[in-house]
Amino acid sequence: MEFYLINGGPRKKYSTAKLLNKVHDGINDELTKNNIGEFNINTIMLYNLDYKGCKSCFHCKKIGGKYYGQCPIKDDLRELLPKIHESDAVVFASPIYFGDVTGQLRSFLERLIFSKLVYGRESLAEKKPNAIIYTMNATKEQADAMYENTLFKPFESALEYNFGKPYSLKIYDTYQFKDYSLYENYLFDEKEKAKTLEEQFPNDLNSAYNLGVKLARDTL
Repeated sequence: MEFYLINGGPRKKYSTAKLLNKVHDGINDELTKNNIGEFNINTIMLYNLDYKGCKSCFHCKKIGGKYYGQCPIKDDLRELLPKIHESDAVVFASPIYFGDVTGQLRSFLERLIFSKLVYGRESLAEKKPNAIIYTMNATKEQADAMYENTLFKPFESALEYNFGKPYSLKIYDTYQFKDYSLYENYLFDEKEKAKTLEEQFPNDLNSAYNLGVKLARDTL
């Protein structure tokens, strides 16, 4: 069995990465408990890869073409994209920058989803358990007002078209800096941020662990 955890954020030890680590643990523990002997959980840091978004070459749409249903671009995604499509489950995670997922994740999804998209028909991709984790500075109230119709619904609709309805985990009011005094900031209260980190983030990590358990169960 193969699982892919896709980290669209640039930082390897902050909120998004910690949450994916917990998803990893949840998958691992559930599969181990069920005596699944052979499985791999692959974590991919998109910022470590060299690639660009879709080039609109349409080779993936050419009837009878060599690359029908595949992205032909020769870069670091060439071998990775088929592995994700062949996997048993996939999780995407990203901080929200300027009201959207990171440019790295957006470009990645262009390549992953568009190659399997058929205009006016179902996706060529196989359905599989999948999930999206968002991390953000915004509170739940702010996120509901700003992102529900502009980010969450359209993004999850794209995942549903390709893989099936995704699990969605939203992590609010994250702690951004190690030392807030070093950076210009007039919007966020460091004490309130620290309080959320101490009191709420452990619950968020537990939610990520439980998400991993659900995904593993869905593959059994």
